[in-house]
Amino acid sequence: MIRKSLLVIGLAAVSLTAYAANKEQKRLENCGVVMQEVLHTPENIPQNVIDKAECVIVFPSLLKAAFVVGASYGRGAMVCRSGEHFRGPWGAPAMMALEGGSVGFQIGGEATDLVLLVMNGKGANAILSSKVKLGGDASVAAGPVGRDASADTDVSMRAEVLSYSRSRGAFIGVSLEGTTVRPDDNATEDVYGRRLTAREVVIDGHTRIPSSGRHLSAVLQQHSPRNESKEVASR
Repeated sequence: MIRKSLLVIGLAAVSLTAYAANKEQKRLENCGVVMQEVLHTPENIPQNVIDKAECVIVFPSLLKAAFVVGASYGRGAMVCRSGEHFRGPWGAPAMMALEGGSVGFQIGGEATDLVLLVMNGKGANAILSSKVKLGGDASVAAGPVGRDASADTDVSMRAEVLSYSRSRGAFIGVSLEGTTVRPDDNATEDVYGRRLTAREVVIDGHTRIPSSGRHLSAVLQQHSPRNESKEVASR
């Protein structure tokens, strides 16, 4: 009887682990779908902006918490250019979490896709290391939109993170002051099947891209194969 109970408990634990892994794999796949759709909208992220980004963070279906007015939460993935100084091809993704703050463009409980561009190594290293408050620990600004938008405005050049949202078919830049972004190591473990930190996945470069993350990395590689940031040019 005891052995049977232990077997049932063990099978339940395995089922829960498999469910969690599958959920995060689906989330990662959805990040790739969202990124592809965003990059193929008429008014999307300017090419000269994404070409200067070191990393991209995608939060599909960001939700507004009904129990806290203005508070938002989301789960997604971060992928960076690989290699020293982010000069190589887009690498393996790590799972991320976004919490708190106010996302003013949301109405009611409507889900919204969110894309963050991390524009320099300082911002990337901060986000990969710990919880970062946007507008505090890392500067953030609404990203420019449209093919003819300039990436050389003062706000774009100074900001470590540029943020965009897509809701009800509209794609716009949006400020996320006060929102926090942090590595979701539990979700990353579910994706890779072993305990890994975001930094180990993204920076160390020894982790293979999982099948669920290949679409996201491939879309970015096709759209922006080279890092054109001034940081890279000056090294």
